[in-house]
Amino acid sequence: MKRKLFIAILCFIAMMWVLHTLSKNFMVDPSFDSFLTKKDVALTNQEIWILMIRAHILLALVALIAGPIGLSKRIRVRFAPVHKWSGRIYVLSILLNFFPSLYVSFFASGGMPSTIGFLLLNTLWIVSTVFGYTSIKKKNMVQHTKWIIRSLFLSFANMTIYMIVAVTHHGFKLEYGLAYSIAVWLSWMVNLLIAEWTIRRKLIY
Repeated sequence: MKRKLFIAILCFIAMMWVLHTLSKNFMVDPSFDSFLTKKDVALTNQEIWILMIRAHILLALVALIAGPIGLSKRIRVRFAPVHKWSGRIYVLSILLNFFPSLYVSFFASGGMPSTIGFLLLNTLWIVSTVFGYTSIKKKNMVQHTKWIIRSLFLSFANMTIYMIVAVTHHGFKLEYGLAYSIAVWLSWMVNLLIAEWTIRRKLIY
């Protein structure tokens, strides 16, 4: 019961964040004017940046939709093809996100500290995903599950950044660039800690 509740909460959070992100970036502010006004790094080409950030966001949301499907033991056992295809879509969406995420990293608010933080985050995200994929190819279900849990929690990094910025910038009144840099670094640290806690408590597998 505890396992099912945890997965249900995780799926609910994922869906709410997907809806929030879609409405915010594709309905309320499709030109990213609000975000661009906070940039302290000059954009070499604003049109390309907007194209890349849209691709980055959409692919990340695909991962957040496909990823939680794989958590369901019922789907994995009774509807194996659905589990396999959702996994393939999840892995592909993250691999395709490599170039968009790499591009936008170099124009991140907060300058070089944020860029380095994002490069580490993106590397950890791809590495954990690839390890998860190669583990299942080797029929190692335990390692597959552990690596995919790490990958999935890293998929929530943008949500963590949003929350930390809200606290540090709006709550503690830190300068936005500094608050954003802190949030980028803490996002993958905090999310990986939660992933390891989830693995140790065996809340998903």
